[in-house]
Parts: sequence; structure tokens; C-alpha cells
Amino acid sequence: MVQNQQIEKRPRGRPQIRCDDDTRGLIVKAANTQFHENGYAAASIATIAQEAGVSTKTLYRLFPTKADLFASVISERIVGFLLALDPATLATADLREGLERMLMAYGMLSLSEDTVTIMRLVIGESDRFPEIATSFYEQAILRTNDLMEDWLRRQVERGLIALDDPHQACGMLRGMMAMEPQRAAILRQEPPPTIEVIQARAKMCANLFLKGCAL
Repeated sequence: MVQNQQIEKRPRGRPQIRCDDDTRGLIVKAANTQFHENGYAAASIATIAQEAGVSTKTLYRLFPTKADLFASVISERIVGFLLALDPATLATADLREGLERMLMAYGMLSLSEDTVTIMRLVIGESDRFPEIATSFYEQAILRTNDLMEDWLRRQVERGLIALDDPHQACGMLRGMMAMEPQRAAILRQEPPPTIEVIQARAKMCANLFLKGCAL
């Protein structure tokens, strides 16, 4: 008697290729590690490619220059901030709750160890590589400021606060929230603040701000 055996069929053709978006994510993650550990100039493209599991040819196809890669690392950090401040969620919050939520998200971004390390890198190497200062300014500072300024303008339009210049007010609010602890951390005089400290600072800043402009 012949015994039938099931033969496992193998899929034909080449193995499934990872999509470019997934590959970009792996490369950005590896680049973030390299920039943090070695700085911008010493970061190795070959090592980044190896850690991401791709060829240098693939890396350069997706990120033609090291500057492009650095810009993407910064941009990736801002995505979390933008997600934390979903406009639909903020729209349903009252004035104080929305302001505290926004300041908390900004503090978690700007006062994190990761951001402090990147800022040291930018300050230390931007004379030789001005493109990294441009990337940081455009991808981090302008994008976060635009979102926060837009929220302030909406509160003015709703008649909840009075501001002659929302743009300048936004800069002052950001400075009040982050400047001193961020500067101390960059200069290694104090560690980056904990979540609890950031939360308490957000509440204090919101209280001071609203006392100055609430109607």
C-alpha cells in the first residue's frame, strides 16, 4: 500500500521585499543611535546601513546625503509631539486643560535626554556643518512653534485669551517651560527633569500664563 504524504509547497518567486517605509524606519533608528553615540561627523554611514540590515546603496537611495538622514532623525522625534497634540483632542479640552496638555507634551519633547543630546551635537558641530543647525531649526523649532502658536490663535479667536502678538507670546511660553532646565541639562549641570517635574512645571507655567492674559 502506498502511503500518501503531504508535500509542503514553497512559495514561488523571490522572498517578500521589505517596503521602503519600513526600511526608512530601520535606517532612521540606526542613524539616531550613531548620531547619539558618535556625533554627526564621526557617524558612519556604513555602520548605519549594517545596523539597519540594508546595503549602503539602499541607504543612499532613500537618504542621498548624511544631512538628509539627520533631518529625518529630527523629524521622527517631532512626530510623537504632533501625535500627542492631536487637534481634535485639544479642541474638546477647556482652556487650562488644553494649555497644560500642550506644555506637558512640549516639555516631554524638549527636556528629554534624547533631545538634550541632539542639541549638544548641533551646538558642537554646526560651525562645520551648518546644515544640521538648519535641519534642527526647521524640523524641530519651527514645527513645534507653529503648532503651539496655532493653538494660541484659536483661543484668541474663541475669546478666551487676549494676546497682541500670539507669535511672540508662543516664544515666551516655550521659553518659560523649557529654557532653564534645558540649558542646565545641555551644560551637564543638572540631569533632564523627570516626568513628575515636567508635569509640575507645565501646571505652573500654565497658571502664570493664564493670569497674565485670561479675560
